[in-house]
Amino acid sequence: AEGLNLCTSGSATSCEECLLIHPKCAWCSKEDFGSTKSITSRCDFLQNLIANGCAGAIENPSSSSSVVKNVPLSSKGSGQTHLDVTQITPQKVALNLRPGDQTSFRVQVRQVEDYPVDLYYLMDLSLSMNDDLDNIRSLGTKLAEEMRKLTSNFRLGFGSFVDKNISPFSYTAPRYQNNPCIGYKLFPSCVPSFGFRHLLSLTDKVDRFNEEVRKQKVSRNRDAPEGGFDAILQAAVCKEKIGWRKEASHLLVFTTDDVPHIALDGKLGGLVQPHDGQCHLNEANEYSASSQLDYPSLALLGEKLAENNIHLIFAVTKSHYILYKNFTTLIPGTTVEILHKDSKNIIELIVKAYNSIRSKVELTVWDSPEDIGLTFTATCQDGLSYPGLRKCGDLKIGDTVSFEVAVEARSCPAEDTSHTFTIKPAGFRDTLEVAVTYSCLCGCTGRAAPASGKCSGNGTYACGLCECDPGYLGARCECEEGASGDLHHALCREAEGKPLCSGRGECSCNQCLCYESEFGNIYGPFCECDDFSCARYKGVLCSGHGECHCGECKCHAGYIGDNCNCSTEMDSCVSSDGQMCSGRGACVCGKCQCTEPGAFGETCEKCPTCPGVCSTKRDCIECKLFNSGRLADNQTCQKHCKDEIITTVDVLETDDPNAILCAYPVNNCVMKFTYLELPSGKSNLTVLKEPACSSAPSAVTIVLAVIGSVVLIGIILLALWKLLVTIHDRREFDRFQSERSRARYEMASNPLYRKPISTHNVEFTFNKLNKSYNGTVD
Repeated sequence: AEGLNLCTSGSATSCEECLLIHPKCAWCSKEDFGSTKSITSRCDFLQNLIANGCAGAIENPSSSSSVVKNVPLSSKGSGQTHLDVTQITPQKVALNLRPGDQTSFRVQVRQVEDYPVDLYYLMDLSLSMNDDLDNIRSLGTKLAEEMRKLTSNFRLGFGSFVDKNISPFSYTAPRYQNNPCIGYKLFPSCVPSFGFRHLLSLTDKVDRFNEEVRKQKVSRNRDAPEGGFDAILQAAVCKEKIGWRKEASHLLVFTTDDVPHIALDGKLGGLVQPHDGQCHLNEANEYSASSQLDYPSLALLGEKLAENNIHLIFAVTKSHYILYKNFTTLIPGTTVEILHKDSKNIIELIVKAYNSIRSKVELTVWDSPEDIGLTFTATCQDGLSYPGLRKCGDLKIGDTVSFEVAVEARSCPAEDTSHTFTIKPAGFRDTLEVAVTYSCLCGCTGRAAPASGKCSGNGTYACGLCECDPGYLGARCECEEGASGDLHHALCREAEGKPLCSGRGECSCNQCLCYESEFGNIYGPFCECDDFSCARYKGVLCSGHGECHCGECKCHAGYIGDNCNCSTEMDSCVSSDGQMCSGRGACVCGKCQCTEPGAFGETCEKCPTCPGVCSTKRDCIECKLFNSGRLADNQTCQKHCKDEIITTVDVLETDDPNAILCAYPVNNCVMKFTYLELPSGKSNLTVLKEPACSSAPSAVTIVLAVIGSVVLIGIILLALWKLLVTIHDRREFDRFQSERSRARYEMASNPLYRKPISTHNVEFTFNKLNKSYNGTVD
């Protein structure tokens, strides 16, 4: 086996312990197995035990399965012998499981043709269902006609429900006892409220169904939710009174137009006792525990429906479809359909739901032990396998589907323990019984020999080992406990308080026998040493440059350190210019550790931000391009500039943020180049073909530039002055216009003009010619 050997590392001391470690572990029961100086693990992979000479004495049980009962599938349901109809095969399987070792078996299921059907119609008779009651008075005849197209053996039953007849669920005042509809103008007369009433046992006489429906009258409860879950549970568990047949498919149609009460709602009416899941129909076929027990829980409903192989069909109004759809995910084997408000579509609904039920198969598991794991793989009509799926849909009557069931025991129960669990399709009466036994004991354990001579007569020999009697110890029980026994043990301890043989061996009287290890050798008088517990570097023992001796690395020449990862050689730290780490770092363990900020490379030779880097690159440019400079000697240039890639361009681009721009003077000109370190470790130098030179400007050019500048400034100042004056004039004119508009005289007259003629009126009285005058003189 490659990698970690789970079997030997498990330190199993018995055959049974070995089998529990891993399903591939085996035990060698051979007496003379292994060497005398060390303990060879008897628990190992099968191929290792055979290689070590244990062929023929190996304990390696495996899981197995066998079919105990296998009656072939039937093709048709109705006939003279309904009880002989078989829809699942096999019917009984026996498994023998070794923990961790998976085994499997195949199950086939078929929905047979013309299978008998029992349908119990459970109706909400609260006041809001009055119009529905009118529409189902002839339901029995019509439904029987449709169902007989699907099966020749059909029976029909009927029951009704309202709610618990206690407050606050119903009207309990004395005036409402006989007629809870008193005072209700829309419907002034109705029957008293009741929990559940079984009205008609399952029968093939559909006329009786119609008669019972015609007798029914609605009732009235106080709150909106109904007590339908009480009715469902009683219809499921009261098998004798309802009349469910073992050999038939069971359908329970639940019709309502409102939400149901669920567990714990009963506390509102003082009902604190949980439902017991039992039948409580009295002689009048009415639910007698309605006022004593709480409403049932969804889990209890699902358990009782599955226990009695009943398919529940929720026929509910559209407004409550989502709620009941959620219920179907919590109650296996249920379906939900939308019921019209007047129940006119009830027949189509039932036929549709029945076809839906018959078109799918889903396996359920009952009483599965906690220490057993089950996985399913479905093979449906398309022939494809679906791991993790235990149901198939879109089936036709007569189709056969199969399921691969893998079973694995996680642990070993108590000795001689066996379990039985059941696999059954949801809603079917057919079951598959699975009997489980456990292979947890080795065969050699049953051949144990007490007081065996192989154990010095002081122990029991079993599976290649001696189990010493009290007072004796040693591999062959050859040593006696007590004072001498303590002395033997003391000789197997490295120091007082330390474990025997360092916990890595067994003390056989006065000598340690060290265990074998897949990692290497364990040795020493107290098994205190090994050759695999030394320091590692990158997962390699002693870095591959030393040997491990008793927990300490003995390094080869040229290496030091706890894990021998540090080289004493310094040649690799010398840079091309002969300096140690290019003068920018220190040589540690044969590698340069750069201390100059920005320096990198094997010898710290790369440093774009270091001072003088431009002058270093300048030397390479001069010697390679122009054969000049201090490195002009060809051999020196090739040695120092072997990693430089030089490219000449007409125009130097400086857009790259990682490139460093360098320049140096050449004959009153400037030579420019950029320097970029590449990921490969080389340097990319981009150089101008020719140095950039600039000429001095002439005197005439300077004079003309000064004159032009003065003229331009003058023009700008004049334009600015003109702009300011214009703005000022416009403001004055606007103010004048504003004042003029506020004047209150005619536009045609001048307020400053005065007429040249003035008129004055003088009042006087005088006597002239004996006549009196009173007037005005001009």
